This record gives sequence, structure tokens and C-alpha cells, in this order.
Amino acid sequence: MKFLIVGVGALGSTYLAFLSRAGYRAVGLLKRGRRLERIRVEGIWGEFEQEVRTIDALESLDFEPDLTILTVKSYDTEEALKGIQALRETKSLLMVAQNGYGNYEKAVEVFGSGRVVLSRVIFGAELLEWGRVRITVCGDDVVLGDPEGIIEESFLKDLAETFSSAGIPTRYEREVYKYLWDKILYNCALNPLGAIFETTYGNLASNVYTKGLMDKILEEAFEVIRANAIPTFWQDVEEYKRHFYQRLIPPTAEHYPSMLADVKRGKTEIDALNGALLELARSKGITLPVNELVVRLIKAKELFNLPLER
Repeated sequence: MKFLIVGVGALGSTYLAFLSRAGYRAVGLLKRGRRLERIRVEGIWGEFEQEVRTIDALESLDFEPDLTILTVKSYDTEEALKGIQALRETKSLLMVAQNGYGNYEKAVEVFGSGRVVLSRVIFGAELLEWGRVRITVCGDDVVLGDPEGIIEESFLKDLAETFSSAGIPTRYEREVYKYLWDKILYNCALNPLGAIFETTYGNLASNVYTKGLMDKILEEAFEVIRANAIPTFWQDVEEYKRHFYQRLIPPTAEHYPSMLADVKRGKTEIDALNGALLELARSKGITLPVNELVVRLIKAKELFNLPLER
């Protein structure tokens, strides 16, 4: 298969390095003027250094990708989709590999039904420096699928096997949208508080005060889920909390959220997480006081960390 990876940060570097090592034709699309020739991978999936190919303009791509993998931060989704919209005229499918709510929906608007694969990524990758990435934790396989049920299952299963054989554990699931919301809930509870208090997921769960805040975040999130008839695996918030504290946090207890590094640079994905909950709540006339406070605190911290204008 032939791949184009759009956004070569921590996640994009991981896909580009592993697919290139496995012998697939893979190219990373960078911002204009940037270059990258090698990626060093470290962490729980082994250590290696891989020569990679990158371009800084879509016009430089000399093949038609079978799959374009979108790995940019959620606040860059619209710009990234605009930059690759010429691929709509090809047979290339798009895979959304991003945090938060709304990215998949925006991708379908641009590429159309039956052209977009949704994935839920729950391994941690940290960009130590340009061209050097560390895989820090893996809570589960990457899950991929087509929420619309249009793309052939055989292709999706083969795609999952392709990633797995390349070293990124992946499986196909029909109910991928439920897996996405499982991750959204996980991120909404952990990422902003981890960024605000600059601590690990395990510390958040073991502190009575932050645990209480996470409980409230999740309870408000389930109000939104019920009001918007969003499908999930969970009958109610109490069932999800048991899963969250007993199954999800233990394997990632030592993990710091990527939002911590992002907030120190002055820009996070809060609008696609707790901020998205607020938007969905407003459409139904619901208020989410704890989530609103969390969003305000993250945005305040973003502002404190923005470079001063000279």
C-alpha cells in the first residue's frame, strides 16, 4: 500500500517511521519550508532509526496514495483538509487519527461518504525533538472502521493487519464510533486536569479532589450523550466510571497528557474535547459548569504561555 501522512508530529512521525521501516511507500506532508530525512523511534515498541521521505507541498507527491492519514492537532483540521482537498479527485481514502470530537465529521464534509476511515488511537507518543519520537504507553490496539458502514469490511480488516504487521497494533471494529467516544470521555476527564496540575493520570485518580472533579466532568458528559442520543458502550455514567478507574487508568497511570506540553506552547485541543461537550450541550439547552470551568482554566493557561508580542 501507498500512504501519505499529513502532519508529522508525534503521531505522524510514528506512522511514517513504522510504515517506512516495513517497506511501504510512505511520505510525510510537512509545513512549507520544513525538511525531515530520518526519524529516531524510542520507547515501549523498540528503538530504531529510519530514513523517511517527506514533502512540503502536495504538488510534489509523485504517486496516488491508497490511504491518507490525518494526524494533525484538531485545531489544524480545517486547514489541513483544505490543503489536501485535491485528493478528493483521486481514489485515495482518508483516515482520521486525531483526538476529540468533530474531526471525522469535518473530514466527511470534505471527502464525502464512503471515503473516510475513523480510527481511535490510544497509544502515547511524545515528540522529544524534531525527528525523534518516544512511544510512552499503549492502552489498547488502535481501532479503525467506517461509522457509515460503506467501506468494505475486507479492506478495513486488511488495513488493520497492515498496520499491525508494521508494528502498530490495530484491529477493525464495526462500532468504531463508540470507541471514539470512549476515548473522548477519557481525554475530557484526564487531559485538562493533567495539564492544569501538571501531573500524571494516576495522581489525578488517587487525589480525592481531582478525582471528584473527574467524576463531575464525566457526569456532565453523560448528560450531553443522553441529550444528543450519542451511541456508547455504557448504560450510564456509573458503569463508565468503573471501566475508567479499573481498566483505563491503571495501564496509563504514569502517563502525562500531551495537553501539558501543548498548553506550555500556548495552544491545546481543548475545543475538540471539553469545549465540544459545551457546544453539544448548548444545542440542547444544557449547562455544564465544571466542564466550562475547566475550559476557561485551560484557555487562561494557554494565554499565559503565549509568546509576548514585541
